[in-house]
Amino acid sequence: MPPPHPLTNRAAVTGIGATEFSKDSGRSELRLAAEAVRAAIEDAGLKPTDVDGMVTFTMDTNPEVSVAQACGIGELAYFSRVHYGGGAACGTVLQAAMAVATGIAETVVCYRAFNERSGRRFGAGVTRREPSAEGVALGWTLPFGLLTPASWVAMTAQRYLHTYGLTPDAFGEVAVVGRRYAATNPAAYFYGRPITLEDHAASRWIVEPLRLLDCCQETDGGQALIVTTPERARDLPNPPVLVAAAAQGAAKGQEQMTGFYRGDLTALPEMAAVADRLWTASSLTPDDIDVAILYDHFTPYVLMQLEAFGFCRPGDASGFVAADTLPLNTHGGQLGEAYLHGMNGIAEAVRQLRGTAVNQVPGAGTALVTAGTGVPTSGLVLTTDR
Repeated sequence: MPPPHPLTNRAAVTGIGATEFSKDSGRSELRLAAEAVRAAIEDAGLKPTDVDGMVTFTMDTNPEVSVAQACGIGELAYFSRVHYGGGAACGTVLQAAMAVATGIAETVVCYRAFNERSGRRFGAGVTRREPSAEGVALGWTLPFGLLTPASWVAMTAQRYLHTYGLTPDAFGEVAVVGRRYAATNPAAYFYGRPITLEDHAASRWIVEPLRLLDCCQETDGGQALIVTTPERARDLPNPPVLVAAAAQGAAKGQEQMTGFYRGDLTALPEMAAVADRLWTASSLTPDDIDVAILYDHFTPYVLMQLEAFGFCRPGDASGFVAADTLPLNTHGGQLGEAYLHGMNGIAEAVRQLRGTAVNQVPGAGTALVTAGTGVPTSGLVLTTDR
């Protein structure tokens, strides 16, 4: 029997906190970050001075020391940032877990906050690009009119449909499931507003084959998580949620949502790499997962993630979602609840394993969480403290 992975069950999520999710927060991104961090610390039953580590995204505008000052956090022993937008979400917990497992820090807060609707809207695409290696890579696509994330994903989505003989209606299953859960989640922007497959098919084209309801929303808000040792977590108010596995992955020839030159356009090799690492580290299989929180910036990438993780065969994911075999994005996802670069998805997994989710899966003991795809990405397997 192989030795356990060095990170398996060496860290636990013990606190979660968020602001409201809106389209116009009316306050600064720093204030949103501070509100979310303070809420997570309070949820964990800790004091701000207990925090000695912080992890966020390179895209976050809120410096660690500024957030620490705003929240009353004292000395920091560890701080880190993760690249690649939404691909960083689960990577923040990986960084925190490594710090905790190695003793570099004892209590680490992971956070993300932005005014993504009332401020800089990522969906608007490339309006100004500072010189960088990433900007050079985009030079292969921008001159041909591929200026927005939706246009980049549409290329891959079209190939997926062609390869498997599907129509754009295949993506509707994901949109309907997300909105069904959002409709019963009071924290969701689309609370009380489910949709049907007919609504999906009638929504306007954004970039064919993507319709409006295939694209995640834009949100103002903040989300934070507290990671500490399992031993310390067991003495705190909430049941510990253990990090059974955490992984990051980038594929050969990886680009940023524009990997049109790396072979099979119908697959997500960066997520397949993460899947292999998660299954190996956790010693679990798809059959062991009770709930999946999959990054849903665009519906086709949810289908491709299900296939990358082995829940179904390539091309069969739409039918898999329609069969409701696996509880999926039970908070409503980024399509239905909020677009917080995937951090709100991690929080939902924690609620499911605590048994406190609005759309609770009975007896949930294992959760798979993923980060943004098409870019270098990350993932988690979380479990209850058995």
